[in-house]
Amino acid sequence: MSGRRYAEVVVNAPIGKTLHYSVPDTLSAEIDVGKRLKVPLGNRLVSGYCVGLTDSPSSAIAKKIKDVAAVQDDRLAMDPAMLRLTRQISQRYQCPWGDAIEVALPAAIKRGHRAKKVKALRLARGRDEVMAELPALSKRAPKQAKALRILLDLEDGIAVRELSRLSGCGPSSIRTLVGRKLVESYELSPREEGLASRHVSKSPRLTLTKEQRDALELIRSRLAEERFGVVLLQGVTGSGKTEVYLRAIGEVVQKGLGAIVLVPEVSLTPQTIERFSERFDNVSMLHSYLTGAEHHTQWQAIRDGVSQVVIGARSAVFAPLKRLGLIVIDEEHESTYKQDNSPRYHARDVAIMRAKEEGAVVILGSATPSLESYFNAVVGNYSRAVLTKRIGDRQMPPVEVVDMRQEFHVGRATRLLSHQLEHYMRKSLSRGEQVILFLNKRGFSPFISCQRCGFVLRCDRCDITLTYHKRYHVALCHYCHSETQPPEECPDCRGSKMNYFGLGTERIEDEINRHFPEYRTLRMDSDTMKGRGVHERAFRALKNGEVDILIGTQMIAKGLDFPNVTVVGVISADTILNFPDFRACERTFQLLSQVAGRTGRGPKGGRVVIQSFNPNQYSILAAAEHDYEGFADRELEYRKSLGYPPFSVMVRVIFRGRSEDSVRKRALHVAKVLEDVGRGNGHKINVLGPAPAPISRIRNNFRWHLTLKASSYEALKDALQRTGSGTSGGVREVIDVDPYNML
Repeated sequence: MSGRRYAEVVVNAPIGKTLHYSVPDTLSAEIDVGKRLKVPLGNRLVSGYCVGLTDSPSSAIAKKIKDVAAVQDDRLAMDPAMLRLTRQISQRYQCPWGDAIEVALPAAIKRGHRAKKVKALRLARGRDEVMAELPALSKRAPKQAKALRILLDLEDGIAVRELSRLSGCGPSSIRTLVGRKLVESYELSPREEGLASRHVSKSPRLTLTKEQRDALELIRSRLAEERFGVVLLQGVTGSGKTEVYLRAIGEVVQKGLGAIVLVPEVSLTPQTIERFSERFDNVSMLHSYLTGAEHHTQWQAIRDGVSQVVIGARSAVFAPLKRLGLIVIDEEHESTYKQDNSPRYHARDVAIMRAKEEGAVVILGSATPSLESYFNAVVGNYSRAVLTKRIGDRQMPPVEVVDMRQEFHVGRATRLLSHQLEHYMRKSLSRGEQVILFLNKRGFSPFISCQRCGFVLRCDRCDITLTYHKRYHVALCHYCHSETQPPEECPDCRGSKMNYFGLGTERIEDEINRHFPEYRTLRMDSDTMKGRGVHERAFRALKNGEVDILIGTQMIAKGLDFPNVTVVGVISADTILNFPDFRACERTFQLLSQVAGRTGRGPKGGRVVIQSFNPNQYSILAAAEHDYEGFADRELEYRKSLGYPPFSVMVRVIFRGRSEDSVRKRALHVAKVLEDVGRGNGHKINVLGPAPAPISRIRNNFRWHLTLKASSYEALKDALQRTGSGTSGGVREVIDVDPYNML
């Protein structure tokens, strides 16, 4: 077999090692590191990734080696730098290398989605002729006139669907414009449609405040070093962090480098795209609501260097920019940056790993930084810039904390809105201003209970109460998605009084529609925000004043910037506070601070009302005082005393299976192994548990868990490799490094 080459291949299977295949002479010129291959595995062909080439595998391997069957790509699916990054992810998060590669390469690219050319429109006459038609057309057909004004603002054409969305013109109106020879149709390539036809006016550069100038100067100094660095940009809501991002990206683009901007929610993408497109040409977006063809188009434009600025949610951290200069992580504290299936990576930490690999700079932006990032800045691992003032010296909104114990029952009526909040809402709405109501729980009622015997309706498959959704009149499990009709009488005692307890956004919407029928409401949660374009439509409705009261979960708590919002109400500050999670107080503080920051951003000012049954809890009081440092210092003392991150690294191991006894025995065995390994390798590893998980059963699988704490990842490495993740005796083990969900 001498003279032959061998490909080292990673397949997406729980094998735990790379495989070697012989390269046939017929494929020798096509195979390269980073390409996808078809290779035999057992009695079937599977896709794999070439991660290395060698002339001399070991003799044991060479005796039973098989040939590569085919090369799947004309060009590299993944460049060497991205392969190295995925290898690091595999090692850090204790997952197969194939899992890490799969998450870094979108399904649209793997499936080879190709976008067809789309129909577009442009002016068919000279500008003066078209402008002469506008006065009469504005009276007769205002939407057609609006479409013409949009086309007048563009040097090139625009996709028909984009023009229709912006102007409100339906197909018949557009055909009328074409018939009158005012516009003409032609075809746009997918790349042109995705990058060049977005209708945005270029915005003027704003005058920076002194704090913004100082922050930008710090970032410039890090960029000038042309090596890896992290800057924590800590700025109160409305202090102009986005403008600092824009200026920093401008510096990078001028050097011919690329920038990635991560946002925590898909709902923020339309607003962010609009703001960045006002400043830069060829802005690409990557998020889960793109079709396969759209995702393929955007990805190719980035890979080909057409796009230098990429905006997207968590997975955009893998965007294939050739020369990366900057990664911005907006609202870096958000838990949505953590993926909850393999590989269980955190986009913030992967961004830092990638920047270190490629010599780029990372900006971590937040009004309420994660304690990990804040601590790294305090001890000098990160640089730090602080924006303490809002733009225009606008004051932070006053915050009132209402003790709902005093208000909850008035006569026989249950109050969802306090007297203060209802009063401020009516005053604001009467002036034509807007209101945001926040509750981090969807549905109408979190549980249904019998008033007579105390029976609670629970999921048959999960250890969780069913949430009632009034719109569909179903009781739904938010874990396994099973649903049932709410019982008319109690299944246990046959009593006829079934009560609907607790609050959800659907119930708040129902209450608001009854008490404020003359005002327009919009609910934003995972039940209503489904489908293509729904976030963008909601964003535009709020921006255009078509919504008076916005009700939503955490997707409305950050990033939204609407000066006409003058009242924010937090319906219950307690929804996260009592979770069995060491980050509960931090998340409560962050959510309250972020949602409070949605008001007072314009000349009309604003006001915040926080409703709570625990109004003296320190995270609530600190949020009301806008006191991040006071909260962070107190919380860090608490974390230090208990050895929680950032003073340790943490790993959670979850065991699940159909037999509770098997799950318990396996958890106890692994805990003993981990304790023995910890003693044997000289590192102190603190093993907490095992114990039943807070949600002890999901989809008929019993769940136990244990938690490991140690001084470093290296200290845990040997122990984790001894446990492995996989299936043993019908019990599935999952390793979650840096866990963000303790349920």
